[in-house]
Amino acid sequence: MPVRLYLNNVGKSFTMHLQGGTTIPVVSKVDFSVDVGECVVLGGPSGAGKSSILKMIYGNYRCDQGQILITCGDEIINMADAEPRRVLTLRKDTIGYVSQFLRVIPRVSAVEVVAEPLIAQGAEEPGALARARDLLARLNVPERLWDLPPATFSGGEQQRVNIARGFIADYPILLLDEPTASLDAANRSVVVELVDEKKAQGVAMLGILHDQDVRERIADRIIDVTGFRAAA
Repeated sequence: MPVRLYLNNVGKSFTMHLQGGTTIPVVSKVDFSVDVGECVVLGGPSGAGKSSILKMIYGNYRCDQGQILITCGDEIINMADAEPRRVLTLRKDTIGYVSQFLRVIPRVSAVEVVAEPLIAQGAEEPGALARARDLLARLNVPERLWDLPPATFSGGEQQRVNIARGFIADYPILLLDEPTASLDAANRSVVVELVDEKKAQGVAMLGILHDQDVRERIADRIIDVTGFRAAA
């Protein structure tokens, strides 16, 4: 099966400039791959480096060493040294990020917030808005809220808007950062369905999920991040 994402000998530490330049090691020798149509979940306790790994893949953090190789069409790109402009392009076309938190956009309706990533990929606006409405309905966001800005929504409603926004576009790689945290059982099941649909489309997914039930339902493999713990 083709490899979509490969981390090779990746390491990360943080320098605390306000504490005399103290270096705090996070992870080292991170080495794993994610195949097309596979969902891999990162396991381990809080503070083990799971979120740092996702953020390095997405380009929020730069790794100190190693390679983060992404297959994009016929090209293999090293995210570890990609230029900022290339990172932004990859975020639009190749790597999606689904989290539990919504960065609220003032005065933009929920349906437009959800549709925006798909429109950015070149979809026609009417079709993108229709797909957004379908996802909002599946995630049980009340229809009366669809045309309102989500700034005033409850935390759970904002979370479901964000999940819809993350799943609407056609990304070959999808990063899942606790998308089911605080969701009820019905909406957790919807997220499981969405993940299964992405698998069937050949999307490679890497996630952090502390919800054991959801993790067991979607994970093809679980990687224990404590094996990559950096020595202090």
